[in-house]
Amino acid sequence: MDKSERIKELIDILNEAGKVYYSGTDEIMSNFEYDRLYDELVELENETGIHMSGSPTSKVGYETLSELPKENHEKPMLSLDKTKSVDTLAEFAGVHKCLLSWKLDGLTVVLTYNNGELVKAVTRGNGYVGEVITPNAKVFKNIPLTIPYKGELILRGEAIITYSDFNRINDSIIDDAEKYKNPRNLCSGSVRQLNNEITAKRNVKLIAFALIKAEGINFHNSVEEQFEFLEKQGFEVVERKIVDGTTVHSAVQYFSDKIKENDFPSDGLVMIYDDINYGLSLGTTAKFPRNAIAFKWKDETALTTLREIEWSASRTGLINPVAIFDPVELEGTTVTRASVHNVSIVKELKLGIGDKITVYKANMIIPQIAENITSSGTAVIPDKCPVCGENTQIIESAGASFLYCVNKDCSAKHIKRFEHFCERNALNIEGISMQTLDKFIECGYIKEFEDIYHLDRYEERIVSMDGFGKKSYDNMIESINNSRTAMLANVIYGLGIDGIGLAGARLICRYFEDDVYKVINATKDELLLIDGIGEVLADSYVKYFSDEKNRKEFELLLKELHLVKEERNTNSPVSGKTFVITGSLNHYANRDELKAVIEQNGGKTTGSVSAKTDYLINNDLTSNSSKNKKAKELGIPVISEDDFIKFLE
Repeated sequence: MDKSERIKELIDILNEAGKVYYSGTDEIMSNFEYDRLYDELVELENETGIHMSGSPTSKVGYETLSELPKENHEKPMLSLDKTKSVDTLAEFAGVHKCLLSWKLDGLTVVLTYNNGELVKAVTRGNGYVGEVITPNAKVFKNIPLTIPYKGELILRGEAIITYSDFNRINDSIIDDAEKYKNPRNLCSGSVRQLNNEITAKRNVKLIAFALIKAEGINFHNSVEEQFEFLEKQGFEVVERKIVDGTTVHSAVQYFSDKIKENDFPSDGLVMIYDDINYGLSLGTTAKFPRNAIAFKWKDETALTTLREIEWSASRTGLINPVAIFDPVELEGTTVTRASVHNVSIVKELKLGIGDKITVYKANMIIPQIAENITSSGTAVIPDKCPVCGENTQIIESAGASFLYCVNKDCSAKHIKRFEHFCERNALNIEGISMQTLDKFIECGYIKEFEDIYHLDRYEERIVSMDGFGKKSYDNMIESINNSRTAMLANVIYGLGIDGIGLAGARLICRYFEDDVYKVINATKDELLLIDGIGEVLADSYVKYFSDEKNRKEFELLLKELHLVKEERNTNSPVSGKTFVITGSLNHYANRDELKAVIEQNGGKTTGSVSAKTDYLINNDLTSNSSKNKKAKELGIPVISEDDFIKFLE
């Protein structure tokens, strides 16, 4: 392969890895591997003079993929040039006064205050376009909603989740494969939630690291004074040390020692000239400002021997590989295992039992494999699920290969199935957590949905379980009994039929006027007559009730329930109107709650704007989102939540 082709290949690989990583969903390669490939790309670009427009060396950040409102940044938010050499830092500083601080590993957010109040929060996004997350920022754990300064204040900070909170959240997740990979992924997903109640529960914090604008304040040309000003306004500002070329080595050592005790994620340090005008006079490159530089830790690696690859099955059917190796000391702790994430990485590393591998801690915290010295490639990808023994299947997704158990009855999947059945929009049974379900399933108390309504058979044993007591048991049974009175649509949704959400279940039940016989015997042709039900959903629905086991389970469940019909206000001004909902919400907990209100008042909701749409609900009336543009093109009114509430009244 010639060098230009290798450049194109590296761009594709790195961009795919970056898209997955920055979306906050997963990882398809280790940080170590990403850095190695990135450095190879930089070297090839410099050597050949070829710089492709899509190269990760000439763009930054994640692409905005969610349904949050988008906004252009006034100025591009460039990333920093980086080094792993302390000598380079010293050379960069020279005789100049500099500030050395943590490079925090979270999600960059731009905050704007007017008249002392927080009015806007926007993520960094791709450096040019970010996502508006103002309602979410207002529930950050440590953010001031009002400040003493009354002029326009714009600052940048890093939204982070501490290791304590990261571990707390992961500890509540039974399935190892479902646990979050690292605090940064968890933070990214938390900050960009459409429901800020979830953000609040995650204890997101914001650490300020740059002041962009504060009219009328004389900072005496000093970044340090800007930081002190932000602290006086109530912001938590990044820890920093004043250095120059002669003192930077000792300061780096201070941070290197302290990171092992930190409760927050950091992937290096940042050094910036204190002299603001001097820094600005240096200008920027296409990607990097010249007034600051990032320092990344040289990873401490250790040589060890791979002894086993453990395959862990999850509730979704995903089977994750975990490397087990001889104990080694890294960053002051003993390490024996590291997640390998997916089948692609097993193959790329050419793993095999007995191989000599080097391991390290990403950001000095998360154990990962750096490289495989032996590269035997003899690791066997299991063709049988480690839980149920049925066949496995490799599925390609997001540019990587993942191993799945294809047995729909695999016991590893039961927890997710019953958890869905108990959730609020289904049967709304409180007091049965994932951990509780795991215990009940393991003990054989729950095998089918109907079993939930007979847990009183095991009262004595449940009360004696760890974490349970008589009061917890009584509350759980009360909630179970309350759930016996239910609407058919919620029950259908609770079955977990592929693709059938609550809205789809309501459409079907309303069409058949809550007639159970008609609902479970609906044909594909009948379902296709329902506006909002397409071929894929119709096929999935018919397939579910064509399965004799599913029908029997449903019929037994019905014996435990008292079905009631949904009350609908057909005299409401909403009746007969079609709504589309987009953007974040302020009054309703989530979109499902707003959809329920619309449907209970005789209206209908759809996912896309069309000529049949009567109203688009979006709190950002000036948004340039595709839905807003489409609504304006078609002359469809765009209304806020407040407008909708007034309309409803």
